[in-house]
Amino acid sequence: MKKQNVSRRQFIGTGLLAAAGMALASKSSFANSFFTKVKPNSKINGVQIGVITYSFRSMPGTIQQILQYCIECDINDIELMGEAAEAYAGAPKYDNSADYSTRLAAWRESTLMDPFIEIRKMYNDAGVNIYAWKPNALNAKNTDGEITYAFNAGKALGCTHVTVELPDELQTQRLGDLAEKSSMMVGYHAHTQATPTLWDAALSQNDHNGINLDIGHYVAGTNTSPIDFIMKNHKRILSMHLKDRKFHDGPNMPWGQGDTPIKEVLALMKKEGYKFPATIEQEYKIPDGSDAVKEVIKCREYAKAALS
Repeated sequence: MKKQNVSRRQFIGTGLLAAAGMALASKSSFANSFFTKVKPNSKINGVQIGVITYSFRSMPGTIQQILQYCIECDINDIELMGEAAEAYAGAPKYDNSADYSTRLAAWRESTLMDPFIEIRKMYNDAGVNIYAWKPNALNAKNTDGEITYAFNAGKALGCTHVTVELPDELQTQRLGDLAEKSSMMVGYHAHTQATPTLWDAALSQNDHNGINLDIGHYVAGTNTSPIDFIMKNHKRILSMHLKDRKFHDGPNMPWGQGDTPIKEVLALMKKEGYKFPATIEQEYKIPDGSDAVKEVIKCREYAKAALS
């Protein structure tokens, strides 16, 4: 099984190299030579701008392709979602069978961390840091072994925290306690159910529980600016998503056309020296003739202008 997994990854890498007209012998040379030697840099005047895998959902999404998108966008920090990393590591492919969840759990509980360490090296060699991982392994239905696997894989990837949609208080207590045992942090994400006090229970349960704030969803759900919330809770914010939405559960908009004070939030981060990353989440409709990479580049330029 281990030899098959390695062969598959080498095959993927070789195919990508061939497509680029190159012949390289290893993943290290792949990372150093296939991708540009000029390493990306999206830390702007002290504020770290990142991106989440979801921004590239409309494009092919192998672990190598996601890395190239980051480099094309000149972004050196990423919140990596789980599918690409687990596929690279050899997880059972979803097949809608009755025992799939059981087989996936068994794989997670027994798999080695070597492939995740390889991903970390691939990304780091190209100048990209993986600061958060969002695997689909942190839910109430998942075993304690799966959750511990998620924390260990996050550490192998180089993450400071994992992220997950905010569950009920029973699950946040469970996750916080398991995170403490694994010396990992959990950042809880919310959509339009967000309120100024939504995270209070989870934060009170364990110091390893934190916030993965989405300022676009916060604005759409509360009809207010997130500035006060950020100032009050900045010590517990692990990472923050940037998007532009309208008030009253309004739509996602191209940046600058909604009600979300992206510029003001970035200015606050710059002024106060907040160190948590601000993550581009490209979620508005991609215009005809464009693509996700081009739109993420526009978002990065918007952030750069706001921080200049």
